[in-house]
Amino acid sequence: MLISMDSGCRIDYTPHADDWRVWRARLTESQWQAISDELNRRIDRDEVHTAGWIPGRDWTGTVFQAIYEDACARNEDAARLCFGLAVWEVIRARADRWSFGRYEKDGVPIRSLTYFRVNNAS
Repeated sequence: MLISMDSGCRIDYTPHADDWRVWRARLTESQWQAISDELNRRIDRDEVHTAGWIPGRDWTGTVFQAIYEDACARNEDAARLCFGLAVWEVIRARADRWSFGRYEKDGVPIRSLTYFRVNNAS
């Protein structure tokens, strides 16, 4: 579940929804399931994740290669955005509560969203 830290309310939308629908439609169900499963495995490991740091620089031979090759027709900028939206969608579908923000590292803004697990007590 993805929640707003400002309101505490559940987030039920997808940013860049039109782009996401196009890219997601280009992935097979098995590709999306493999991507989703891998993201969930990685998310389960820690309390904080920065989306752009999850996949590493080289997606060759990983489930994420399908985002670059199939969903985004080898467009690197589109693939980065698509990957970020995939992380958003996977976290939004989870039962545990997560929120997000934009932060800096060493005084330099991080380009992608950072997600963090929040207290599950209601």
